[in-house]
Amino acid sequence: MQFTKEVKVQVPDGLHHQTAATFIQTANRFSSLIRMTYGTNNVNAKSLLGVLRLGIVGGVTIRIIADGSDEQEAVDALVDLVNSGFSE
Repeated sequence: MQFTKEVKVQVPDGLHHQTAATFIQTANRFSSLIRMTYGTNNVNAKSLLGVLRLGIVGGVTIRIIADGSDEQEAVDALVDLVNSGFSE
């Protein structure tokens, strides 16, 4: 089974190096396989190069998908992070 949520990126600059690194650090706290999709692209949410390759800008909606023992907790934590504007 997997757990999925969509979230709108709140920061005007989108996911650049600093926010992407924070996102990935949060994702790596969980054992589940976590993917991020934007448009037709789907990447490993624990990969800095993958996340940066998506070119996510502020105001767009992304989908976070997790599959594993802590999938809902992982997705909820990442959605909360994005909704907070990456304020930890």
